[in-house]
Order: sequence, then structure tokens, then C-alpha cells
Amino acid sequence: MSTATAERIDTTHLDIRPLQPTIGAEIHGIDIGKPIAPEVRDAIRAALLQYKVVFFRDQQLDNESHAAFARSFGPLYTHPSTTHDPKVTPIHNISALDSARPERRQAEVKIKPGEAYHSDTSWRLVPTWGAVLRAVDLPPVGGDTVWVDAHLAYEGLPDALKERLEGLHATHDFRPTLLAHGHDYPIVAHPVIRTHRETGQKILWLNLTQNPQILGVELAESRELIEQVLLQYKRPEFQVRFSWKPGSVAFWDNRAAVHYAVRNYGDYPRLLHRVLIADDPLYADL
Repeated sequence: MSTATAERIDTTHLDIRPLQPTIGAEIHGIDIGKPIAPEVRDAIRAALLQYKVVFFRDQQLDNESHAAFARSFGPLYTHPSTTHDPKVTPIHNISALDSARPERRQAEVKIKPGEAYHSDTSWRLVPTWGAVLRAVDLPPVGGDTVWVDAHLAYEGLPDALKERLEGLHATHDFRPTLLAHGHDYPIVAHPVIRTHRETGQKILWLNLTQNPQILGVELAESRELIEQVLLQYKRPEFQVRFSWKPGSVAFWDNRAAVHYAVRNYGDYPRLLHRVLIADDPLYADL
């Protein structure tokens, strides 16, 4: 038996520890920097479908092993605003310094503090389905990330509001930032109430960072409905909050959760690296 084979077998003992009843679980007993066997991959994916976001502690990843782990769950997608050469790596900086640059601030939609709940690449006709985010440089304290169970948020809506939202679409407009990086893409609209393709759960799905507008209703009603969605996202009973530490990795189902980065660490140059996993089938040109 080769060393590589032995390492793959050793990773089959997963210790899954839920953090909240329906969202968030830590997975222990695995080194995701090494190749993982198909049955381990499937167990992680099953946990991801159940808990929407899973976390790994004390991992020692570099760019190559980070991308390799994500690639075991599907083809990778390189974001057009990545600061790396897209021909070399899909690693994308999630950087406090990048966010503070004047050209980035000018391109962004103005968002009220505490309202930046979002999913990744929802500006695409077919968004990426998953994301793997790892800590690189963290402030001494602060900088947590909050994930929201978007199915639980839907379930918590009053029946009358569910009926109002059913069948409505909302815009996801990322064009100012994309254009600032030399990339153009039309404004798309997605259903506010989506059905998760694998679980069949109904999902309350808006991106508050991409100038949403609900179509087919008056602007005043659109704003009122968006505010109702935001209030659902803000409810603590629908959330899990993760405190980053060196070696931490988060892996979430971008179709089932929205997230919010807590920016309470002043001017510290916080840095994380993210790899996006394209949906299957991969509609690379959409």
C-alpha cells in the first residue's frame, strides 16, 4: 500500500459537530490539504447540504492544496475581479485593503451599515454553487462572518408574505464593479423564492449588495418587500456566526445560504482567500 493511499484511508473518520440546529457544523478528523477519497468527499457534501456551511480548523493549506480541495467538488470558476492572473489560479483575494481602494469604493453600490447580506456571483445567470474560504491574515480579534439559513428564513415568513413573494424576480446588478475591472455582464434577475436543486427546499434569495429591485411591482412596494427579506436575514435564530482563527476554512453552499462579513476590526489588513466552485453543468459562457 502506498503512502498516498494510506493517507486517503485515514481521512474517513469524520467528526461532524453541529453549531446550530440547521446551519453550520465543524468537521474534525480530516486534513483537507491531502487528497480525499470519494466516500469522504460525499460525506462532506452530504453535511454541506444538511448544514449549508461547514468549517474546518487547524488546516495548513497553500493556494495549490486549497484549489485542489475545492476542485474535488466540481469545476472551479475564476472571478473576473480576481487580483491574480486567472490563467494561473482561481484564488481570489477577499481583502480589506482591496475594499478600501478609492476605485473600488466608487464602483460599489452604497449599502447601509449592517445590510450587506449576499451570495457570491448571483450577478451571473448561473451562479457558482459553492465557495471555499480560508484565513490568511487575521486581526487579533473581530472579523467574524455570519451565514444565514435562507430556507429557514423563508419558512419563517408569514404565509401572506410568502404568497406576495412567490413568482417575483429581483435584479442582481454587479455591473459597476465588473466594469471597473474591465468585465461587462448584463443585469440579471433571479426568483426571490428559489427551489434548491438538490434538497428541494425553498430558499429566500436576495443579494443586498447588488442594488436589488423586485420587478413587476411599484418601487415603493419593491423597497418594502426587500426590507422584509432583510429583516428575516438579520434574525439571529436563522444564523450561525463563525470566528476565524489561523488555519480556519469555511465551505458553504451558495445556493442555500447568504452571508455577511462583520467589519469591526478597524484598519487591519485582513485577508482571506476564496475559491469558487461552478454549478453543474458548467455554463462557462453565461
